[in-house]
Amino acid sequence: MRGSSLATRLFLSATAWVVVILVITGFVLSSVYRDATERAFDRRLNLYLRTLIAEVATPDEPPDHPFQSLGEPLFELPLSGWYWQVVRTDGDKPEARVSRSLWDKKLPKLEEHGAELTAAGIRLGYVDGPEGQTLRMVERPVDLGADGKFLIGVAGDAGEIFDETRSFDYYLGGTFAALGIVLLLTTIFQVRFGLAPLKRISESIADIRSGRAERLEGEFPVEIAPLARETNALIDANREIVERARTHVGNLAHAIKTPLSVIVNEAAAHPVDAFASKVLEQADVMRDQVAHHLERARIAARVTVVGTVTEVAPAIEALRRTMEKIHRDRAIAINLKADPRAKFRGERQDLEEMAGNLVDNACKWAAAQVLIEVLVEPAAEPSAGPRLRIIVDDDGRGLSADERAQVSRRGQRLDESKPGSGLGLSIVVDLAALYGGSLALGDAPIGGLRAELVLPGV
Repeated sequence: MRGSSLATRLFLSATAWVVVILVITGFVLSSVYRDATERAFDRRLNLYLRTLIAEVATPDEPPDHPFQSLGEPLFELPLSGWYWQVVRTDGDKPEARVSRSLWDKKLPKLEEHGAELTAAGIRLGYVDGPEGQTLRMVERPVDLGADGKFLIGVAGDAGEIFDETRSFDYYLGGTFAALGIVLLLTTIFQVRFGLAPLKRISESIADIRSGRAERLEGEFPVEIAPLARETNALIDANREIVERARTHVGNLAHAIKTPLSVIVNEAAAHPVDAFASKVLEQADVMRDQVAHHLERARIAARVTVVGTVTEVAPAIEALRRTMEKIHRDRAIAINLKADPRAKFRGERQDLEEMAGNLVDNACKWAAAQVLIEVLVEPAAEPSAGPRLRIIVDDDGRGLSADERAQVSRRGQRLDESKPGSGLGLSIVVDLAALYGGSLALGDAPIGGLRAELVLPGV
């Protein structure tokens, strides 16, 4: 998919949205899971905190009586990351009782870290433990009246929260990466499947241009069916315009040629004088000009027809045989080397007119030999089609650069002894230009003139 294609734009936009949605969803799920893990950890800490409060508030027990086990062996292991602490705050000197895991250390107070009391009367937060590890701590002040005031705290290793969250993030990232790949593959399939009718239309239009079809055929989705319908209507309208143009050109040719013939006949019927000679001369010029421009109009109308293709090798071979018959009195040898794959995107009579003018001109000036070569060149660009190259060489005297420029102009001739109106090469130039081609004149390897005609191929 190229960067400028509709499929690429759809794929890139879908990919961007998939990535954005998955990233946002990942962050949300990770945050929700972290909060859930933290709440579960806090419930565990609160359970131990309520047990401690119950121990402190037990009636008929001295304040310094030993606490029962909280059901967590980690409170007994030194520096295990799980600690509790009971501090009496109503005396002149606070007294603290701690779990065995704290040894001679003390837990920091959340109040000093700026933690506020919640609606349940507790403080929650993260603090640094005795070994530098991060602890999740819950703390609650307790007022027992005459029995004293206490600040009771329980802390657990927050690494459990972080490890659980990290593990969940890894699984979530892997799952979302796999999901993203599946979604992208699905997007590629959807784009290709959804745009398949457009590709089919493109291929059908290419078939029409190459002459393999005349209309867009088949069923198309409702969104694309109007495009196919309008394209077919455009092709039909183009054909109708071409047919009307051909009719008008034919009518104009008959309308002009008849008065010209009358003028020529009337001038020829009078005694030959300067006036009659001038009329005949200008009538011939007018006839040549009319023929030239009518031919161009006829060709231009024909070129607009979509989908005409001509096999080149048979047409040039027929032309070669015809020219051999025309010039058989001079025994001109015409050799042909044609690529059988060569095809011309245009009508056969236009190809015969262009190639015929070149071969006829070569035969007129050749000493004994004319070489014709037909080549097919691959497309220079992906969007362009192949090019057809027709090379005609003769072994005549050739032309200088100035003479080549002169004969390419309309009606210019170098030798009045040769038959013809002088319009041949100019007609070839005009015809080639109408088809998007060109004509170049140069020196032939066999000694004469080389005419190189380049036309659109298939």
